[in-house]
Amino acid sequence: MTEFKHKENSGSIFKNDKKEKETQPDYSGTINVQGKEWQISLWIKEGKKGKYFSAAIKEPYKKDSEKPSVTVSEKPDNNDLPF
Repeated sequence: MTEFKHKENSGSIFKNDKKEKETQPDYSGTINVQGKEWQISLWIKEGKKGKYFSAAIKEPYKKDSEKPSVTVSEKPDNNDLPF
C-alpha cells in the first residue's frame, strides 16, 4: 500500500473516534508545511469568548522498525586520544 502524501502547505484532520481520556486529542491528522510532513492534534476548549481549538504540531511518530539503525563498523583506536 502506498503512503498518501499531501500537496505542499495542505493537510487532513479527522475526528478521534477512539478518544478515551481528556489528554487525547479531539481531532488529529497530518499536514505538509513547506515539503515536510507534520502530525497535528486539536482539542476543543471552552474560553471566555466560546469554543476554540487548541493545537499541537510535532514530527510524525515512527515505529522502532522505521527508525534508522546505528551500527559501529570498527572499534575506535584509543591511541589518538589526548589523555
